[in-house]
Amino acid sequence: MSDTSQQTGGQPQVNPGLVLLLCSGATFMAFLDLSVVNIAFPEIIKAFPETTMANLTWVVSGYAVMFAALLTPAGRLADTVGRAKVFLGSLVGFTLASLLCGAAPSANWLIIGRFLQGAMAAGMIPAALGLIMAATPLPQLMKAIGAWSAAAGFSAVIGPVIGGLLVDHFSWRSVFYINGPIGLILLVAGLRALPRHLPPAGSKLPDPVGTVAFAVGVAFVVAALTEGDSWGWADARTLGLLICGLALGLVALLRSQKHEAPAIDTGLWKSRRFARTNLVASIFGVSMFAWLLAGPLWATQIWGWSIMQAAGALSVGAVASMITSTVAGRISDGSKHRVLVVLGLLMFAACTAMQASALFGTEPRFWSAWVPSGILGGGGLGFAATALSSIAATSLPPVRFAAGVGMNLTSRQVGGAIGTAGLAAIMASYAKPGVDAFHAVYIACTVVSVVAALVALTLPDPAPAPAQAQPQPQSAGSESPSTAGAAGA
Repeated sequence: MSDTSQQTGGQPQVNPGLVLLLCSGATFMAFLDLSVVNIAFPEIIKAFPETTMANLTWVVSGYAVMFAALLTPAGRLADTVGRAKVFLGSLVGFTLASLLCGAAPSANWLIIGRFLQGAMAAGMIPAALGLIMAATPLPQLMKAIGAWSAAAGFSAVIGPVIGGLLVDHFSWRSVFYINGPIGLILLVAGLRALPRHLPPAGSKLPDPVGTVAFAVGVAFVVAALTEGDSWGWADARTLGLLICGLALGLVALLRSQKHEAPAIDTGLWKSRRFARTNLVASIFGVSMFAWLLAGPLWATQIWGWSIMQAAGALSVGAVASMITSTVAGRISDGSKHRVLVVLGLLMFAACTAMQASALFGTEPRFWSAWVPSGILGGGGLGFAATALSSIAATSLPPVRFAAGVGMNLTSRQVGGAIGTAGLAAIMASYAKPGVDAFHAVYIACTVVSVVAALVALTLPDPAPAPAQAQPQPQSAGSESPSTAGAAGA
């Protein structure tokens, strides 16, 4: 263990089980807020009728943008200034941002709160993993990481149900308010139980210029895609945001290649297999996030289901994702991961193609349409995302395991932010977002998923390597492979 797992000077020993429980609780809360807002989104639309759907999608994509942009530098920040400090500070920030979201008097305040939530979640996740790796004895380390991953995955399954219950019995604001007491409990316990990490001498903070450039660049590109239809795709504002966003992204990449503490670890891309995996993840993220947001909207707006009915229906895909994620996570043969990715992407494409067909019309069809499409979509998501994370981890030396899976998650979140913006743009292009508009979204998801599958076919086979050692507890910044599929569902 590289961190101090015992306290000296009369202080009590660190309890690895309690550290795992606290970090898993915070991780559950952070990943829950990635998915639970989807079920509340129809009610949020009703609460702010003066705000367009294109603008309101920032409630979803704002969280994803900040989470994606700050995850990697937050992991390095935790290693530099102390994991417990970053974890507890981010936990406080996340809790306060949640209360801001719940009390938001306008859509703009809600969007600001979601940006802050995403930034704080990006600080909690890598610090939580680092704390677990520091406090857990090496023989139990992989089991601990597996339990932490299960907490993140479980949030995807239980998210629609929790969201549905809260919205149905209280209001959409309760989805955010519930984080208040949970965050306070975790904070009080964390102050007493978490080990104190002493950063190595000479540690440097991640490049602030590169970090800001990357975050703002992603936000600008998403904003251009979100507002392009209403402003006009040739409008100076649309083109200006798009060009500035791409330029800022390029600045972040160029600085990261030369900076001693880069915002983006571009050295990871020297592995062709790893780079190609991240490309597939980003392309798939576009269709996956659009699909996740379109589901509750379709169920409530087209088929007229209640929030609780929609929540129960969405659980079909979430449970399917958990099952296939578990199956994929148990396959250690790297040569089979590419097959799982392609299979999962084709299953997902079959799901969205079904939803773009006459099976999904104005008449609700739960058993004959929703259930089979949900099994295909959720099951495909679990196979593809989990196998992609496994490839990302095994493409790199064991010491870079966490950084590799973290960048894979970042790639998926960037694609997800673009996918959410794309959904808004397609919906806005229709005078009335009815069946035809949703079918257009699902057709786009099908095309993107097929493209991702074709790219996945080019994934190189794993290179022969010596037996893998366990990841060293010195790096943090991601979820483990089994989290990636389920947590995204």
